[in-house]
Amino acid sequence: MDVIAADGPKGSLELSDNGLLHLRWLPGVNIEVDDARVAMAKVNELCQQEQHPMLVDMEAVGSVSRQARAVWSIPCSASRIALLGTSPVDRVLANFFLGVHVPPCPTRFFTSRSQALDWLSTGD
Repeated sequence: MDVIAADGPKGSLELSDNGLLHLRWLPGVNIEVDDARVAMAKVNELCQQEQHPMLVDMEAVGSVSRQARAVWSIPCSASRIALLGTSPVDRVLANFFLGVHVPPCPTRFFTSRSQALDWLSTGD
């Protein structure tokens, strides 16, 4: 499988040959506004004007600043976004984002990777 990758100090982004974007944040990172802007710029750069579904692996993220959450309300090249987490903190972060901000595309939180991938591929 061909993968186009963009690694950064707090995470990585891949676009697989099947068209799935995968954003992985490193455990324990504190995501600030500049981190969110860089991630979204990389999404748009990798997608080259096409839209793709995106899995955001946010397991064990330390925190997300209010300004960073606001950046994720801006439309990008993601057609739908599955937020993947495992802890109660992950769920709180995702629910807070979804409750305060209007996502630019269909966005849901999952604790199961397989359910997230199914939702991204089928749209149901």
